[in-house]
Amino acid sequence: MTFSESVRTCFSKYVTFSGRAARSEFWWFALFVFGGQIALSIVDSVVFGTTTTTEYGFEASTETPILSGIFALATFLPMVSVAVRRLHDRDKSGWWYWLGLIPVVGIIILIVWFATEGTRGANRFGPDPLGGGDDYGGGAGLTASSVPNVPRD
Repeated sequence: MTFSESVRTCFSKYVTFSGRAARSEFWWFALFVFGGQIALSIVDSVVFGTTTTTEYGFEASTETPILSGIFALATFLPMVSVAVRRLHDRDKSGWWYWLGLIPVVGIIILIVWFATEGTRGANRFGPDPLGGGDDYGGGAGLTASSVPNVPRD
């Protein structure tokens, strides 16, 4: 899945928590969100400026996150839904996403799961997003999907 296909798929499945997502779909969308946040934070800083306040002898610099805040709100639910679908590809319940609330350890475990190859063939959450059948011979018997079937290496 390419970068643009991933972004299009994640926005078309805005709050779809069922099904599965391939690694490429998750990581391309994560890159889009991360890059968008950085770019819009810079734009916010240039357009709206930063303010420096001195309070109790300490200096603090703040900026107005208008554009990056709107972008964060627009991409929050698609990011959560693609993460849940990515966990489904690993044959794990979406409720495991709450593991991210555990500082450091939970986030590391989630990153490892997101980066690890999904189960081959269909699992309890649906058909393989990359098109591999249960016998790993192709897409025979897969249901129709808007996600293209791509053979694995």
